[in-house]
Amino acid sequence: MLFRNDDEKSRQRQRRQALRRHAQRRHKHFYNAWPDWSFIQNFRAAPVTWRSERGMITIVAGILALLALVVLPSWAAVFGRGELPLGPTIPLVLPAMTTDAPTWKDDRQALINGVYTRIDEAGMWTTITVEKGQTLGAIFAEIGVNGSHLAQLLGQMKDSRALTTLKPGEKLGVKRAPDGHLLAIQYDADGNTRKLVEWHGDRVQESTIERPLERRTHVASGIIESSLFAAAEDAGLSDDMVVELAKVFGYDIDMAQDLRKGDKFFVVYEASYRDGEPVAGGRVLAATFYNRAKRFEAVGYQRAGGDFEYYDQSGRPLRKDFIRTPVEFSRISSRFSSARKHPVLGTVRAHRGVDYAAPSGTPIIAASNGKVSFSGWQNGYGNVIILDHGRGYSTLYGHMSRRVANRGVRVRQGEVIGYVGMTGLASGPHLHYEFRVNGVHRDPLKVTMPPPERLPLTLMAAFQKAVKPSLYLLARLEGPFPTTVQK
Repeated sequence: MLFRNDDEKSRQRQRRQALRRHAQRRHKHFYNAWPDWSFIQNFRAAPVTWRSERGMITIVAGILALLALVVLPSWAAVFGRGELPLGPTIPLVLPAMTTDAPTWKDDRQALINGVYTRIDEAGMWTTITVEKGQTLGAIFAEIGVNGSHLAQLLGQMKDSRALTTLKPGEKLGVKRAPDGHLLAIQYDADGNTRKLVEWHGDRVQESTIERPLERRTHVASGIIESSLFAAAEDAGLSDDMVVELAKVFGYDIDMAQDLRKGDKFFVVYEASYRDGEPVAGGRVLAATFYNRAKRFEAVGYQRAGGDFEYYDQSGRPLRKDFIRTPVEFSRISSRFSSARKHPVLGTVRAHRGVDYAAPSGTPIIAASNGKVSFSGWQNGYGNVIILDHGRGYSTLYGHMSRRVANRGVRVRQGEVIGYVGMTGLASGPHLHYEFRVNGVHRDPLKVTMPPPERLPLTLMAAFQKAVKPSLYLLARLEGPFPTTVQK
């Protein structure tokens, strides 16, 4: 038994020595750098025996067991998700569940698919877009409404003309009960109102829905490459707004002959909307036009009790006594000349006016305020109108297809007085325009007029305050282009 214990101790000692040699080989760099290192500083003098090593292991194991049994359960109680004690409970009485539909109603008004209706009744309305050739009877028959019912409805209405004369594209709203019974109809009475006709038993009730006009401010800019219309279309301007822009600068720029490739325009304008859809109308609020490297500016302002007119930033009106071009977007086919071969007669004679070629039916406007001194037929001129503007000035408009201003009538600048044609001695549709001073013919393209007077000083403060927002938007739109804005 003694020899067996000695053999066992010898084997344990050999295993420990083998482990030490393995550690020394694997961590050779550590032992070479720290040859005298040990856990106990006087290890060489008092080496640790196996008995003492077992005692140290026992102590460490006991400490770990104490932590596991005492400390860790305490942490679990603090940081765990244990339920907190609840206070007294209060019973909450809830209404009994029901399968009935909700009784509340959403009575807010909204425009849904072209019909003004309460939101909770939107599903009862059907919107019909009138097509070309459709009659009111055919429309209602198509949706299954009884013809006699419709006849009774029309018979009780105060004025059913707008309903019976619906135009293609207009929207008609029809409200029906679940069984198909007609309850109400809606239609446009005019551009500003919509008519609601409701059926109540044996009688009908009519009411009017106002359709307010909304105005929105937009900005646009463009560079002319081929034409003003093409550049404006690329910039998102409507045709009506292009015409308005041309009128604003029509006193200084001849849109028929002055425009050049590379000309630029910047415009702040007001567009009109109804029911969220754009409608005709609107006006230019402020604009600049660069023509042949020259800058022209305009800002709109309405004096108290006056019309909305255009000025430069100094308060001088853009409106001149005479418009340079009395027919819009035309081209000059023949200029003022002392000797020109007549295109019809073939003889050489003086041409005492300017010819503007334009399609037949193009409106002709008065170049200035005046009185119609002649309206009729003259040899050579065909249908012709002569306006007397006072102070010795008069203008003549020849070859009209139709005249709309009669003799003795007073007309305002820009008012339509006739339409382009080719009556008289004319080889094609055009306007022959003459400008006379004390009976002497002058070249309409070269005659100069004195500039108009600026706004009085008493109005300048109100003018500057009113136009400041539009000029600010215009300055931001122009960017690096030169402009002056009063702030």
